[in-house]
Amino acid sequence: MQIKEQLLGLKPYQPGKPIEEVQREYNLTKVIKLASNENPYGSSPLAKEAIKEELDQLGLYPDGYSAALRTKLANYLEVKEEELIFGNGSDEIIQIICRALLDQQSNTIMATPSFPQYKHNAVIEGAEIREVPLKNGMHDLDTMLNKIDEHTKIVWVCSPNNPTGTYVTRLSLLSFLEKVPSHVLVVVDEAYYEYVGAEDYPETVPLINKYPNLMVLRTFSKAYGLAALRIGYGIANATFIRQIEPAREPFNTSRIAQAAAIAAIDDQQFIADCVEKNNKGLQQYYDFCAEMNLTYYPSETNFILIDFKRDSDELFQALLEKGYIVRSGNALGVPGSLRITVGSEEQNAEIIDVLKNFLK
Repeated sequence: MQIKEQLLGLKPYQPGKPIEEVQREYNLTKVIKLASNENPYGSSPLAKEAIKEELDQLGLYPDGYSAALRTKLANYLEVKEEELIFGNGSDEIIQIICRALLDQQSNTIMATPSFPQYKHNAVIEGAEIREVPLKNGMHDLDTMLNKIDEHTKIVWVCSPNNPTGTYVTRLSLLSFLEKVPSHVLVVVDEAYYEYVGAEDYPETVPLINKYPNLMVLRTFSKAYGLAALRIGYGIANATFIRQIEPAREPFNTSRIAQAAAIAAIDDQQFIADCVEKNNKGLQQYYDFCAEMNLTYYPSETNFILIDFKRDSDELFQALLEKGYIVRSGNALGVPGSLRITVGSEEQNAEIIDVLKNFLK
């Protein structure tokens, strides 16, 4: 059998190690995972109740159009129902976009380092990849703009960016959107939107009415704590959504995921509480970095990227053997650094103590 040539050298996405594997490998009873930017406080009690109520319906296919969730979310976001598309996590929306727009005659532009699935899916479609290094941890929108030509189909803007936690300001994004040609789709990936506190962060959803070539991605995996259920969504011009819908798999979001997301939207107090705790957790790491004279990027997310100026794989392994799973910067394109998910106050204090001992 002949596999696509572009797949032969492509590695599958490597998530953080599962807790169970680390427990077995190092004979540990307690393992704390701070690698995948999951919500340490779980999900809303309302979502859990909604899941229970769906358990008697497991023999039925889900609503392929996600009608009830579509109505709920459209009302919450104040958009039209036809301006939404749902996916098996926002990862699948990325895949749908690439499947719908990219081919071997096209190119796509993205920052580096950033979320790897933009590049991964573009490679599968055979498109040319044009990567623009971050400037001081931030998207270099001017250089990205200069990379655009008549064959460019998509520009990816991850804001807040993974793995740096930095963001694109309102003025910068508006200036960028004004200059991007209308034939180029600008995808603003806002997986960490709920955690953002910066006053100059753009409210992107209203902009889809002004810019038909803008698409915004969000997810229920992060602040909403529904990562296991895999449900995310995209917001864009209704005509564009209708055009890419055929690239979406039928029944791609489950009954349980839809029900949980509907209930989760109703519990914004849960989100507010998680964000408050996350901000306090970030401060724990900021204080640690100040004490140990470490550099980091101030984060608008539930993770922090810290430059330890040493072999990050070695530090990652040392933490792993102590029962702490993080992400090595070597795997993320930032050697010498670790990306650490903000956990509970207790979890943060524990790993910080371990790190202090290593550094001393």
